[in-house]
Amino acid sequence: MASNNFFLPASVTSSGRPVLVPNEVECNLLSNVDIEHDQDDAVSFPPLKSGHFILTTHRLLFLSSSCSSTAVAIPLSAITHIFSSKRSLKSVFHSPRFRFQVSATPDNRIFDSDPGRVTGLRSVVITVVVRGKGDWELFLSKMWECWRGRAWAWETTPSETGPASASASASLYASDGSVRMVGVGGLLRKEQEMWESTDRSLQEAFQDLNALMNKAKEMVMLAEKMRQKLLAGSSSQSNSANDEELGSKEEMQDWLLSVGIVSPVTKESAGALYHQQLSRQLADFVKIPLERAGGMINLIDVYCLFNRARGTALISPDDLSQACSLWEKFDVPVMLRKFDSGVMAIQSKSHSDEEVFGRLRALVTKPEALRHGISASDAAMTLGIAPAMAKEHLLTAEGKGLLCRDISPDGFRFYINLFSEIILDDLFLVKDYGIYSTWVKASSASG
Repeated sequence: MASNNFFLPASVTSSGRPVLVPNEVECNLLSNVDIEHDQDDAVSFPPLKSGHFILTTHRLLFLSSSCSSTAVAIPLSAITHIFSSKRSLKSVFHSPRFRFQVSATPDNRIFDSDPGRVTGLRSVVITVVVRGKGDWELFLSKMWECWRGRAWAWETTPSETGPASASASASLYASDGSVRMVGVGGLLRKEQEMWESTDRSLQEAFQDLNALMNKAKEMVMLAEKMRQKLLAGSSSQSNSANDEELGSKEEMQDWLLSVGIVSPVTKESAGALYHQQLSRQLADFVKIPLERAGGMINLIDVYCLFNRARGTALISPDDLSQACSLWEKFDVPVMLRKFDSGVMAIQSKSHSDEEVFGRLRALVTKPEALRHGISASDAAMTLGIAPAMAKEHLLTAEGKGLLCRDISPDGFRFYINLFSEIILDDLFLVKDYGIYSTWVKASSASG
C-alpha cells in the first residue's frame, strides 16, 4: 500500500528556495525529474512528478515545479547503496535514470538515522528519472562524493571524541606510542607545534584559489555560529548590559548578517536553472536589507551587499538584472521598480507610495517647510532611507501634483503644491482655511 508520508518533509522559503540546515551546502541540481519506486519492492510510495532534484551535503531535496511549497527530503544518511549506471541499447530510447537504495522503517517511512545501528529495517530502491537536459552523470558523481563525505556526521564527532581525546592528552604516552613531553619543555614544544600548524594553514590557504575559497567557506560558517551566539546572548543579558554594550552587539550582528551566504547559488551547482535559483535566493536575501531601508533600496546597493555576502562566488551586473527580471514570473514578496529618471530599485510589494506621500505631505506642510521648502536630505531623514531614494520619491510626488520644485544654485527644494488651492474664477481670493491659508500665515510670521 502506498504511503504519502514515506519521505521526510522539507521547508522552503517564500520564494521557493529550500531552507538549509546549519553547515549544509548545495552541490548540484537537476530539473524536470521524476521519483519512482522499484516495482519489486514490498514498500512503495506515490511517485513524485516533474520537480527540481537538489543535492546538498546532507540531503536530497525534491521541490515540486507545480507547487513551490511542496518539498520532501531524503537524508544521505539513509542511503545504503548507490547503483552504478549501466549503458545499454535500451537506455538510448528512454530518459536517463539512476537508482539508489534507502532504509525504511516497518511503517513505510524513510529512516533518518544511521541504518547500521538499528535492526528490522527494510530496503527500498528509489529510481530517479531525468526528463530534463541536466548533466545527470555529474549529479551522480557529486552524489557519490557527498555520500562518502558524510558531512552530516562531522557535527557529532567533537562531542563523541572529546572525552577520549582529553584522556589521551592527559596520559604519559601519545597515540603513536611515543613518550609525551611534560613540564616547561612540553609547553614550549606544544606552542611550537601550534605555530607550525598555523603556518601550514596559512600556506595552504594561499597556495591556490581553490584552497582560499575553502577557507572562506569556513569563515562564513564561523561567522554564522558567532551570530547565533550573539543573538542568544543578547536576549539573556539584555537586563544587565548597558546601552553601549547593546549598541556594539547590534553593530556586530549587523556586520555578521552581511558576512556571507553559506550556500550561494552558482552556475556549477544550478546548471541551466542558474538564473531562476539565483532570483529566488536574491528574493530571500533582500528581505532584511529592505526592512532596514524602509521598504526600498537602490539596485546598485543591492549588488554590493549581495556580492559581499556571496564572498568569492561573485555575480555580474547582468546576472543581477536577469535575476530581478524573473521576479515577475515567481510569487515572491519583492519586485523591481524603475523610476521615470531611469533609477532602478528593489522594493517590497507591501511598500505603499500613498503612505510615503502622506509622510511627505506632513513634512512639507510644517511652518518651516512652508517658508523654505524641503530637500532630499530632509525627506531622507523623515523616511529613513537614502537621499538618492528620497529624491526619487519627491520627484514622483511632484509628478502626482502633490509637490512643486524649485531649482536654485543650492539644489532642488520642494514645496507643497498651492495651485490646487487657487480658484480660477477668482484668482485674488484668499481663503481663510486650507493649505493656502496656512502658507500665508507662515509667510507673514517670517516677514
